[in-house]
Amino acid sequence: MRALGLGVAALAVASGSLVVAGPAQADPAVTVPAGGGVTLTGLGYGHGHGMSQYGANGAAAKGLTAAQILAFYYPGTALTSVSTTLRVRLTADTGNDTVVLPARNLRLRDTADGATFVLPASRSITRWRIVPNGSTSVSKVQYLSGGTWRGWAVPGRTNLRKEGEFKASVPTRLVLPSGSTRAYRGWLRNARTPSGGGTRGTLNVIPLEKYVRGVVASEMPASWRPAALQAQAVAARTYAVNIQRSRTGQWYHLCDTTSCQVYGGQSNETGTTDAAIKATKGRIVTYAGKPAFTQFSSSSGGYTLAGTVPYLVSKADAYDPANPWKVRLTASRVQRAYPSIGTLRSVQVTRRDGRGSWGGRITAIRFTGTKKSVSVTGDRARSAFGLRSTLFTVSR
Repeated sequence: MRALGLGVAALAVASGSLVVAGPAQADPAVTVPAGGGVTLTGLGYGHGHGMSQYGANGAAAKGLTAAQILAFYYPGTALTSVSTTLRVRLTADTGNDTVVLPARNLRLRDTADGATFVLPASRSITRWRIVPNGSTSVSKVQYLSGGTWRGWAVPGRTNLRKEGEFKASVPTRLVLPSGSTRAYRGWLRNARTPSGGGTRGTLNVIPLEKYVRGVVASEMPASWRPAALQAQAVAARTYAVNIQRSRTGQWYHLCDTTSCQVYGGQSNETGTTDAAIKATKGRIVTYAGKPAFTQFSSSSGGYTLAGTVPYLVSKADAYDPANPWKVRLTASRVQRAYPSIGTLRSVQVTRRDGRGSWGGRITAIRFTGTKKSVSVTGDRARSAFGLRSTLFTVSR
């Protein structure tokens, strides 16, 4: 998740009153008047596991180094170095072809055997693309000239024997279905998907260090303190290697959205984030000798949330500014999300995780209406209503 730009969203919430609560218990039910709603007052932004990006910047402001920041958010871990190549799915390229702009020394490679060909340069050629040859693994190469796509015979083989990929001497500009372009380092591959039937997707096949350059600049403001940017670089690098190892044999390792971690390619790179990556070259976080699952989110709300591994723990986070927020949730919005309840009559937090403000993050919440009640997890409610976190209270 990219760090939240708060702007004027700093509300009058007591961000310093973070305490460890006792056993989880239900909050009082809040009655909803006809046609009314409830107010949600919360802290933080994101799931709260692992490193808080705002907390990392706060820790850097207090003089902590990147290594100290990482040790605070991932206790019990160590640092080591790795080098690898990733396959990143570029989700905005939704077609079956991969289209690029002409560029200096634009090359084409056949993944069947690694054979590489330099594509001809001509002012009349405005696009190059790789397209599937029916439902087979064979790929065709075409160029756009005078508004018409024309076939280009690959020397010695006419068509590519398998999937193909492009790379130029400068970052290659991918043409998206919208007509916009985005520059990427590494190779741009037209890859077969498991869906079959000739379905393809575009992958960026790229060395780890070049990949991280497009992540840190997308995930954290470039103006933030160097130690925070360095900690983000190590966390992003580690996360990528961890996911890569869990997806061995899959057609891609990572996507480029918040479902994985945001990756914008060369187009998003900045000088300060590049400096942070250079300062931490190859460094990752490990636990028991393996790449750690370095989850991170924008803001912990002042208290991190335990995860599924020993180094993702619940603890007070004094470095995080808590990032208070407040939203009005109307009855009509709840009724649209859960129409089976009828007319909303009350909202009740029925369970919390027991740590942090107000007894911790919400793990269960009940919406009661004239027809029935519906209970959902805090995460489901957060998703349904676009909430910043599950650390909030409910009031009239």
